[in-house]
Amino acid sequence: MRVTYLAHDLDDPSVWRRVDMLRRGGAGVTVAGFRRGEGALREPAVVLGTTANGRMVQRVRAVMAALPRIARLVPAPEHGTEVVLARNLEMLALGAALLKRRPGPGRLVYELLDIHGMMLGQGPASRVLRRVEAALLRASRLVVISSPAFAARYLRDFGQPDTPTLLVENKPFARSAGTPAGTVTATPAPGGIEDGGPLIVGWFGMLRCRWSLMTLDAVTRAQPGRIRVRLRGRPALDVMHDFHAIVEANPDLEFLGPYSWPDDLPRIYAEVDVAWLIDRYQAGQNSDWLLPNRLYEGCLNGAVPVALDGTEVARRVQSWDCGVIVPGAGGADPDPAAVADTLLAIDAAALRRLRAAVAAIPRGRLEMDDAECHLLTRAICGAAPVPAEQPT
Repeated sequence: MRVTYLAHDLDDPSVWRRVDMLRRGGAGVTVAGFRRGEGALREPAVVLGTTANGRMVQRVRAVMAALPRIARLVPAPEHGTEVVLARNLEMLALGAALLKRRPGPGRLVYELLDIHGMMLGQGPASRVLRRVEAALLRASRLVVISSPAFAARYLRDFGQPDTPTLLVENKPFARSAGTPAGTVTATPAPGGIEDGGPLIVGWFGMLRCRWSLMTLDAVTRAQPGRIRVRLRGRPALDVMHDFHAIVEANPDLEFLGPYSWPDDLPRIYAEVDVAWLIDRYQAGQNSDWLLPNRLYEGCLNGAVPVALDGTEVARRVQSWDCGVIVPGAGGADPDPAAVADTLLAIDAAALRRLRAAVAAIPRGRLEMDDAECHLLTRAICGAAPVPAEQPT
């Protein structure tokens, strides 16, 4: 099996997680795409140019510039059917152009893991983009999604073509084949609420939600010393330009910089009581539909999830009966007082019960092993039927 993976951002760690999944599943992978960062990539790839986060017009121009030369830039497989897996809409356009320029059979697969706000409007630009996407979907054999809501709330509700979908959740890879099924790390955080200290909240990953930053700042200021927030990862400074100033001015907010995925996950989650999963960056749309990787990573490492009622991640947490749900306000974002009430209701006894519920989640719902990689890779490559959606 040969896969050409076209990625919108070669500096995004999740791109390389997909490459790992495909290789674990038995595929040979060629990687090509655009960059949004600097420095060395994890491994060699074909760089098609540079783009900027959120700037759809600039991204379209970069794709148009790459279209005439895509087949010359990206090497063709030596034999067999080429599977082009295209991450996001602009890469799907490139993938379709690539296959048109190739001799022999090809299979186009669309990876729809994040829906840009421009795709969800009712203005002329949004309608044109959806028509372009619909035409490309008709040429695609499969759509890979990371949450069931992307099929139900976007593809179906917006009337896009009924291309088969494959659910591939954002689960990390199994660390050890010898770990007993049904066991998850669940130990008290040093200095946390079970140790007589404050409730320690961990907000990790891509930090892009200004509402979360301002709410956690307000909550901790209103209750000094009772809640402490540890932030790790990459802050989106184009969205939160004052991120560092806000954190530095609040002694109960602590930014500890980036971390190494997946090596640092056991350590950083062991240092917190609960994991913050609320994201209002695209409230009512993408933020309500996604299932973030920190859901699986946090639970796998014993952190109790905190989610917002009415979102897909809250439905998943409720189905596992393992977390804390902040009540919504008729579809609006809750105010800081509601968040504070929810967090402050967690005492040591409640946290122990919730940790036990997290520890009882079957590991197969939280991490992906080599057998699952093999099954999903074969489905992407058309060598096996699309597996049925797993129970939540």
